[in-house]
Amino acid sequence: RVWMLTGDKVETATCIAVSSHLFARNQPVFTLQARNKEEAEEQFNRFQKRPGACLVIDGESLSICTDNFARQFIEVACNCPSVVCCRCAPTQKEALIVRLLKLYAKKRCAAIGDGGNDVAMIQAADVGIGLEGLEGRQASLAADFSLLKFMHVRRLVLWHGRNAYTRTARLSQFVIHRGLIISIIQAVFSALFYFATIAIYSGWLVVGYSTVFTMLPVFSLVLDEDVDAKTAFMYPELYKELQKGRRLCTRTFLTWVFKSIYQGGIIMMLAILMFDDSFLHIISITFTALILTELLMVAFEVQKWHWMMGAAQVLSVIFYISSFYLLPTYFDVVFIFTAEFWWRVITITLISCLPVTIGKYVQRQLSPPV
Repeated sequence: RVWMLTGDKVETATCIAVSSHLFARNQPVFTLQARNKEEAEEQFNRFQKRPGACLVIDGESLSICTDNFARQFIEVACNCPSVVCCRCAPTQKEALIVRLLKLYAKKRCAAIGDGGNDVAMIQAADVGIGLEGLEGRQASLAADFSLLKFMHVRRLVLWHGRNAYTRTARLSQFVIHRGLIISIIQAVFSALFYFATIAIYSGWLVVGYSTVFTMLPVFSLVLDEDVDAKTAFMYPELYKELQKGRRLCTRTFLTWVFKSIYQGGIIMMLAILMFDDSFLHIISITFTALILTELLMVAFEVQKWHWMMGAAQVLSVIFYISSFYLLPTYFDVVFIFTAEFWWRVITITLISCLPVTIGKYVQRQLSPPV
């Protein structure tokens, strides 16, 4: 829903709305102009009987409606395709529109302005966008985003906004997964050994896991793109799917929690079943399987590969192999370079990753994303 708040006359604002395609040329337009409460109520009741019509209202009528039946007016106006408010004072833009929309309609508001009289509106909105123009830079300095031209709003929302949301969702999910899976491994290990207060990983292994071993691949997800810019601009309807908030919600959070519990439990329990007689061997097997699982999960989630993503994966493997020699007290180097070690690691890694990946593929086939 787009609301245009302007200081122009009703006729001028209506022509601008039609020429900018805010109103379709064959779309019905209802003009609400009242001088008292009775006229406002009468015209508002007539407007309610015209679903699908766009609304044009002047500043005086807007004040009357918001003073007497603010909630009802906001709820009805939010269902309009577009709303044009003419002869608006700066206080009306900020207090009567943005704050009432957030209070009664529970909507997230983005305010776009180019002058000093728009500063209050921009600061009251959830997202403020300021345009640099003939009226100076007051709006752009007070806004969250500063643009040179109004046409750049399209790219800001459909491309940069899309990437910011999808990348933030993906990164936060992997940060949760990375921290939870190693916690599950420790919990299962303690439970299997009578809840002994022994850390399976300690010292530099824990530090390395959070930094050089997994940090680069996980944070390289900020370079991922689910669609390219051309597709995002050609089909703006794709943005509607993001507005539903399904990329980062309770369901996706619980899904990643389940993945972490499953993979952490599988890594630890299978390592115990394949346990021989050395505690150092089980550390090497489980930690290597943990690193490979995390790298593979990142690789399976990538939708468009960037060369820096591949470099991050390769560097993480190099850093981990180097730790065999730099941290000899944590690894049995002779055992690591044997077939016995690698068939166990590969088996555990495949069992932890394949069911999750196959389940995701089946789910996408049965219920493809919009």
